[in-house]
Amino acid sequence: MDGVQLGFDFATTRLVRVTPARLGTWNDCPRRYRMTYLDRPAPARGGARAGNTLGAVVHLALRALFDLPPAERTPRAAARLVDRYWTSEGFRDADQAADYRERARGWISEYVAELDPDTEPVGLERWVSAATDRIVAEGRVDRIDRRGAELVVIDYKTGRRAPTPDDAAASQALALYAVGVERTLRRRCTQVELHHLPSGTVAAWQHDAESLRAHVTRAETAAAALDGAAGELAAGGDPDELFPPRPAPRCGSCDVRRHCPEGRAAAPEEASWAGLAP
Repeated sequence: MDGVQLGFDFATTRLVRVTPARLGTWNDCPRRYRMTYLDRPAPARGGARAGNTLGAVVHLALRALFDLPPAERTPRAAARLVDRYWTSEGFRDADQAADYRERARGWISEYVAELDPDTEPVGLERWVSAATDRIVAEGRVDRIDRRGAELVVIDYKTGRRAPTPDDAAASQALALYAVGVERTLRRRCTQVELHHLPSGTVAAWQHDAESLRAHVTRAETAAAALDGAAGELAAGGDPDELFPPRPAPRCGSCDVRRHCPEGRAAAPEEASWAGLAP
């Protein structure tokens, strides 16, 4: 395979299968990882959050837009797709939901108006994976574009803060997606982009072999730790010692905080609409 070479050869030992979401949860808080992925029955979770609802609607609308013939991918069509997929879960009230519905219509209309009319994605919500001698990293990419001879990973964002190129460079998820895209589609992929619809900005980063390898190495280290802890838990280990909490301000929006005294003490509970773009 041309491009970044990271040793995609299966070893004889069992590989740990991970996704960016699993790795991110583990790195944020091992206790939340256990409650989310290992505990059965799973503990009750918190309710819907408006920021997540808004992001899901925008993702669905953009996914459906590219299913239309190119001539029909208009700003007006994009706005109608927001209406098709809209849900008010997690918003403070009907007025706030209506306000953000109109905002989403505006964001996506402006975004589509700026798109290159010749854009024809290589992949939409495409599942990709890559194996090293220690892990199988896999995940679903929002959009994959072709630019010249190379592929580009595109991730849509709708949060409060507009991401920067440093955010794109530091994102383990984007790096693993780039590696997975190159491995799955057999075409060089080093460019990653965060498209922030509320601000209309694009935060881009061009990886090289060294930076991708560093992200993969960190993923392997985290995967070994979470897999080892899971094995010890299955053998009867103490869950609180193996999966300790990591109290932080983000505990205010954690969906398992009701089961975590340390998290409740670390931060007051945030309103379900707190993460919305201003």
